[in-house]
Amino acid sequence: MKNIAIIGGGAAGFFAAITAKKQNKNNEVFIFERSKRVLAKVAITGGGRCNVTNSFNEISSLTTAYPRGHKLLKRLFNIFDYTSCYQWFEEHGVKLITQEDNCVFPQSQDAQSIVQCLVNEAHKLGVKVITDHWLENIEAQENGTICLHFKDKGKRCFDAVAITTGGSPRIEPLQYLAKCGHKIEQPVPSLFTFNINNNSLKSLMGTVIPNASLHIPGSKINSSGALLITHWGISGPATLKLSSYAARIAKEQNYKIPIAINWANGFSIAEVEKLLKDTIQNNPQKQISSIRFLDITNRVWTFLLSRADIDCPKKCNELSKKMINKLIETLTNDIYTTNGKGAFKEEFVTCGGVSLKSINSNTLESKHVPNLYFAGEVLDIDAITGGFNLQAAWTTGYVVGLNIGKE
Repeated sequence: MKNIAIIGGGAAGFFAAITAKKQNKNNEVFIFERSKRVLAKVAITGGGRCNVTNSFNEISSLTTAYPRGHKLLKRLFNIFDYTSCYQWFEEHGVKLITQEDNCVFPQSQDAQSIVQCLVNEAHKLGVKVITDHWLENIEAQENGTICLHFKDKGKRCFDAVAITTGGSPRIEPLQYLAKCGHKIEQPVPSLFTFNINNNSLKSLMGTVIPNASLHIPGSKINSSGALLITHWGISGPATLKLSSYAARIAKEQNYKIPIAINWANGFSIAEVEKLLKDTIQNNPQKQISSIRFLDITNRVWTFLLSRADIDCPKKCNELSKKMINKLIETLTNDIYTTNGKGAFKEEFVTCGGVSLKSINSNTLESKHVPNLYFAGEVLDIDAITGGFNLQAAWTTGYVVGLNIGKE
């Protein structure tokens, strides 16, 4: 029997607590949550529907889903992966569905199905959930126990402790872990939209480009997917992916970075050049503005012609070689400069946290404090949007639960 404390009542915390209790029913397992509500972030993820995980059908390499932490997760997925997650929730009474975009949601389309499943399972097993407890410091004892100092709540000691407090927007709340010897990677925001102060672009507000590509000139950072033009700049899956991949670079440059847009449905420069020249050659007397090119809408096509300094009434056979080249450049490499970032709804994801160099990659136990474990976003693990962040929480929580719950 062990006396176990889980610090943080989120996805990773509940999964760690439930798994630790199942490892040995005699374990005394406590969840300490600093706020008055548990699983608050789970309740709002996926627009309140809870994007539980992803089928990973379109993920050829974990690096595309996890800019940070992919090597660790590749190892841990051998223990508990997205298939295990799907099976776990279905076995615990939550039917799941997989959308065309590979995102997995509860069939109820209500995040409360996931919240209640976890709360009910923890209650059934006898996990004690204590809210309004803010951890300020930890103190390792010579006998291997760990004493926890809570703000205005005194001190309590446990045989083992798991930190599952989620991402921190600032490094200061993690200093108590740094004092124990853990390396802390500077937290910076991830998963955000970009502000672009360009009135002509904003004129496309509300437009969705189903298959756009974005990249940061001079780097290997790129993304693809749906692009949404907003009244402040750009959003949508392609933008959110790019923000995840470029989280540190964007922060270092105060969110003033160049972003190049390929509007041409994923076609390369060479492909666009051939298609455009063929189209012009086959329609010499047509006005360029009346051409339907690569299923680009009339609104966007007119905007791109303006960006290329081409008058809409011009006929195709009136376009000079210079005009055509500029239009090709605009279609495939249309560059804007961002002037800040926006938030991604109510969700906040950070890259950074406890360095993976400070933990045992098999057990997620601290290399500096015996019987101290970490799970979830408090670690330097983060992902693109699409259920991948929650999957990392389920996986790391499960692995911690297995190890912390052992005799």
